[in-house]
Amino acid sequence: MRKLGDGPFSRSFAGSLLVAHPNMLDPNFRRTVLFISEHDPSQGALGVIINRPLDRQVADLVTDAPPVSLAEVPVFLGGPVGKNQLMFAAFEWQKGKGLKLNHNVALEQASDAAGRKLVTICAFVGYAGWRAGQLESELKQKAWLVQKANSSLLKLDRLPNLWFEIMRSLGPWYKMLAAAPDDPSLN
Repeated sequence: MRKLGDGPFSRSFAGSLLVAHPNMLDPNFRRTVLFISEHDPSQGALGVIINRPLDRQVADLVTDAPPVSLAEVPVFLGGPVGKNQLMFAAFEWQKGKGLKLNHNVALEQASDAAGRKLVTICAFVGYAGWRAGQLESELKQKAWLVQKANSSLLKLDRLPNLWFEIMRSLGPWYKMLAAAPDDPSLN
């Protein structure tokens, strides 16, 4: 009998990108790229969708004037959970450790971090969460592809097309699947 923790899905995926397989039909996650900020196989996982910009900035969504350094921060649809709240997040590249996401960053901390080298501040409406074992089950079903995150991916102008870029980089099979229309009968 194999003990829990001995399998390929027993490691933490925190700091990784979760890329929706081209065959995923769930509208919440179709053609999405998520950054997994927290993951413990026995506790579950937490992440945000990073390739669904809302074409809005923080100043467009809040009633009080935000600090000047945060007014133009882009807002993304982070996931299907908690879509009634705006959350600031700081992506930070840590040499030797990779990409880290601090979410629910306080307004003052976000304002202080804005403009710092190797830190990208974004705002998210909603997030994605998985209960213990759920993400591992979805990975076994091949609903997701796990990719290593790197700092060049966080260029804000790249994020809306990131899913297609990743699919093209995985080879001709994924490139073809990514190019397929949602409804093949319309082709």
